Amino acid sequence: MADESMIRTLAHQVEAIWPQESRLYSRYALPAGAEILDVGCGTGEATLRLSAIFPGASRITGLDLMPELLSVAQGRLGERATTSVPEIRFEQGDGFDLPFDDESVDLLVCRHVTQLVPDAKQLLTEFRRVLRPGGWIHVLSEDYGMLHFPPRAGVDPDRLWHEAVVPFTAATGTDARIGRKTLPILRELGFSHTSVQYLIIDTERVPRETLAGIFIAWRDGYAEALAEHSKLELANIRQLFDAVIHGVLDPASYGVWQIPVVAGRKG
Repeated sequence: MADESMIRTLAHQVEAIWPQESRLYSRYALPAGAEILDVGCGTGEATLRLSAIFPGASRITGLDLMPELLSVAQGRLGERATTSVPEIRFEQGDGFDLPFDDESVDLLVCRHVTQLVPDAKQLLTEFRRVLRPGGWIHVLSEDYGMLHFPPRAGVDPDRLWHEAVVPFTAATGTDARIGRKTLPILRELGFSHTSVQYLIIDTERVPRETLAGIFIAWRDGYAEALAEHSKLELANIRQLFDAVIHGVLDPASYGVWQIPVVAGRKG
């Protein structure tokens, strides 16, 4: 997570995803002076953009475990006017033990995190604790069964997700398919007004160079770890990533990454 490829990953992902995701925030009618928390904020890509969507909020806090990513976020914050509204701050902290009082947050945002942690239900339970009654949760929950790219030169990219990513997450105690499970978890935890919307991150809606940049960063940051925890050799994994990348850049090819965004309201 501290590899420089993660900074590239987050930058490309927000450019690809935000045009669609940003429209979903209009569903949350927040009170004046709302408190917003972005858990797993990384380099602050989304945290800073939330201020434009919710100018009436009193404060937006970006929380992350990784000091390497938070230092980038702090640098970006330093470029903003000090009198900007709402107040934005970045803090180091653990999503499983949030440094917030019970019922103190009006909107909790969590993007690209659930697939990285063991026991996502426990994480979401902690999120519910800090939400005020009537507060909203917004979870971008990845699922590695929802990437679809065509075979290229006899190489089937589906093998990458099923034969490398799924074994990797099993070995690390995480869940490559948590995206499809997040909505039922929110309902089990008692959230109301639950819904799931899909972001269609494909070669029609996203510039090909931007989409390819995501997979280049994934390859650079994860190929060795995937090889360590799967039956595929490192060369095979790189070959599969390259098949995805070359397919994305080929104007005659089509590929898509479907990302569930799951929401709910605390009663």
